[in-house]
Amino acid sequence: MKQSIIGPVPDDVRVAAWFAQPPDSDVKAALQRIARAPDVRALAIMPDVHLAEAVCVGAIVATDRLVYPQAVGGDIGCGMTALRIDTEAASITRPRSARRVLDALRVDVPVMRHRSLAAAPSLPVDLILSDLSDGGLAGAIRREAAIEFGTLGRGNHFLEAQAGDDGALWLMVHSGSRCVGQAIARHHLSQAEPAGGGLRSLDTATPRGAAYVNDASWAARFADFNRRCMLWRAVEIVTRIVGGEVAQDSFVSCDHNHVRREFIAGAAYWVHRKGANAAGDGVPGIIAGSMGSQTVITTGRGVDEAICSSSHGAGRRMSRSQARQRILPRSFRRQLGNVIVDEEVLGRLIEEAPAAYKDIAAVLRAQSELIRIHTRLQPLLCYKGA
Repeated sequence: MKQSIIGPVPDDVRVAAWFAQPPDSDVKAALQRIARAPDVRALAIMPDVHLAEAVCVGAIVATDRLVYPQAVGGDIGCGMTALRIDTEAASITRPRSARRVLDALRVDVPVMRHRSLAAAPSLPVDLILSDLSDGGLAGAIRREAAIEFGTLGRGNHFLEAQAGDDGALWLMVHSGSRCVGQAIARHHLSQAEPAGGGLRSLDTATPRGAAYVNDASWAARFADFNRRCMLWRAVEIVTRIVGGEVAQDSFVSCDHNHVRREFIAGAAYWVHRKGANAAGDGVPGIIAGSMGSQTVITTGRGVDEAICSSSHGAGRRMSRSQARQRILPRSFRRQLGNVIVDEEVLGRLIEEAPAAYKDIAAVLRAQSELIRIHTRLQPLLCYKGA
């Protein structure tokens, strides 16, 4: 075992980190567990790293042959999608306009499920024609997927109107694969082999490993289509209420929970990202702050030591339960400043308060060698599910 920045790890595992602040002992222990897991060849740690189930958010894991579903997480394909509308951003902050937008989003972009299959948008043909690995799994997923397609989800997922550097209006969606990713993760974890430290793996050279890769790809495509569906519904609402034209060349999309085959420094690996963006040279990305702080649009610099990755956000500095215990409603409202939210659900969103997250400016500074920042966006209106 060699000594690394997180403690002892196997001699053949490369570990590199871009910390915004020193990690606590629990984070170090979780990172050591995955670094010591069989077939792990490299581990990169982003400045938004924080505890999550089994494998930390903000960790990137490279393997030769084994895949670790826990190093992807349950919300497979979760990511962010954004575009610019050529109208003055401040137009959406007028009280009547803001209220109309929030009311319409609640109907057209539900948090959890559509009222009925008739009210839900149709699943894309690509998903209907693509097969999942197991007939029973497919049957369990398809009806629920159909009624959840075009829905936001809870937690840190959001649909925001933001102001760009030039004062133009941007719309952004952060969401994932909804029930699909969770069902796929559970199904394949139940078939995975114990790998020590509570981790489980699948061998990609076996039918079970190949099945997970296939199904995770299906979930990632579902998540991508899901975000696009919500974004265009939001575009229809916002342009109807405040006007403006879509800047087609402004579209940006990325996901931050996936596993896929990539070449890093000339060698092929299975690269797992859990709460981390791909940041190959010129690859676009979105790094979110919080409900009250900036989000940035980036391109990667292609740093091999970082497994060509960057953070996906600011990262939590309080757990959800800690935030509910420590942050008072009036303090939450002050932290949001002028950001418009649905005041009726605000009290149930305390775990998403800006104070629960790390300082996005510090997180961006810590990874300046990994990314180029192209656009800075400030939140104006935030639609979230409680």
